[in-house]
Amino acid sequence: MGHDLRGVPMTTAAASSLDFDGLTIEYDDRVLVPRPWTVRQSHWARELLADVPEGPVLELCSGVGHIGLATVAGTGRMLVMVDRDEHAAELSRRNAVQVAETCEVRCAALETALGPQERFPMVLADPPWVPTAEVVRFPEDPVPAIDGGHDGLGPARACVRAGAAHLAPGGQMILQLGDAAQARRLEPAVEEFGLVVVDVREEPGGALVRLRRVEDGLVPGRT
Repeated sequence: MGHDLRGVPMTTAAASSLDFDGLTIEYDDRVLVPRPWTVRQSHWARELLADVPEGPVLELCSGVGHIGLATVAGTGRMLVMVDRDEHAAELSRRNAVQVAETCEVRCAALETALGPQERFPMVLADPPWVPTAEVVRFPEDPVPAIDGGHDGLGPARACVRAGAAHLAPGGQMILQLGDAAQARRLEPAVEEFGLVVVDVREEPGGALVRLRRVEDGLVPGRT
């Protein structure tokens, strides 16, 4: 019998569910519990969908899929979810049956999950952002789901790289981080990969960062 990083037998994961913007999201103790505050990422993305080109939505580090699913529900846009964790990917597939939109789950690393020609007008990214030295503060959470590397920004940089490579002209990206200070520290990577920070919103449980391609310019009336 396999065990996860906390020594819990994989066959005894306790199943639970919660309401997330009208969707019943299934999860268990082998994955990160969906944070209610992250519905604000879904709401923001839905607002922006009205202003971006047609095409599918991409979610990187999608976990059980709640943020992406709440974004596309009722929009008619396809959703592609990418996560390297097989169990989280399976839960995403089960959660996706609630929406009428076509949903595809790819269990793969960010570097290999997407074809070189694939482009998305909306990219969501929900990477782990807790510095490695601080993961002990969150014993209830699976380590791989929260460990952001020595400075908490390793997976975020990987998401920015992947997002920049696959963001369609005129598209936008919303990245989840721990706070605005992390967003400032990430700016060199954002610039390196040809993106620009348009807006940062601090929320009760973290921060949301809106990015777009440098060649698309800044949005008038930046807030």
